Amino acid sequence: MNEELFISREFTPVNGWTSGIEGPACDAEGNLYAVNYERQHTIGKVTPDGTESVFVELPTDSIGNGIRFNSEGFMFIADYTNHNVLKVDMGTREISVHAHEPTMNQPNDLAIGANDILYASDPNWAASTGQIWRIDTDGTVTLLEADMGTTNGIEVSPDEKVLYVNESVQRNVWAYDLSPNGEVSNKRLLIQFPDFNMDGMRCDVEGNLYITRHGKGTVAKLSPAGEVLLEVQLTGKLCSNIAFGGTDGCTCYVTMADRGNVEVFRADLPGRSWQLFY
Repeated sequence: MNEELFISREFTPVNGWTSGIEGPACDAEGNLYAVNYERQHTIGKVTPDGTESVFVELPTDSIGNGIRFNSEGFMFIADYTNHNVLKVDMGTREISVHAHEPTMNQPNDLAIGANDILYASDPNWAASTGQIWRIDTDGTVTLLEADMGTTNGIEVSPDEKVLYVNESVQRNVWAYDLSPNGEVSNKRLLIQFPDFNMDGMRCDVEGNLYITRHGKGTVAKLSPAGEVLLEVQLTGKLCSNIAFGGTDGCTCYVTMADRGNVEVFRADLPGRSWQLFY
């Protein structure tokens, strides 16, 4: 692994995935998962050495987006075509519906708390609007906010006290106070970018926020106060999402819609998601 920090390189071959490659997440062993490997309706798996395979086939009319793992090791997938959050048993690869909400537009990205409560962004791309939802551990779905912009990336801070949500079209990143039982309050603007869209975002263990700048081909690293600390230049332009993984949690995987592959770079701190495993 190239140890030079914040220098991106190709990790998987170009066009191995569809342009719908999204929702990357790593398990505790460092394997990377993302949606739409080789064709739509799949979840692909990439081992730390870059070996790719189809992990599961989703039901024919289901297409995944965001992926998260809970503390018990189950995989959760936002199924945007069927308004579901799916649950995958990693041992048996059995797929079940964890939550279904017909009034969702199309559940997009997922975040998860250390208490295993899930949060879903829910954009309406045609109307440039969106909403956010909470999915409790029993599958109960609660609308947290409607009448937003095009909600997309979503993440929980490492101290579990802040929920971040971005609006792609409006270029806003919002921060909410997050209660232990998943209620949000005190909405405030963290940053508004002057150009380009945003897609997925993830925190490191110190609360810095890594945001994919869709169309710009960079990943912006923001401080918890909303200051842009640096930008990682990628090979492709349409970066859809980011995940932390690797043996030390400092490897960043970025899914690229325009190139149908994954790029990788090293960060200076582990990701919050990696911290949740240990």
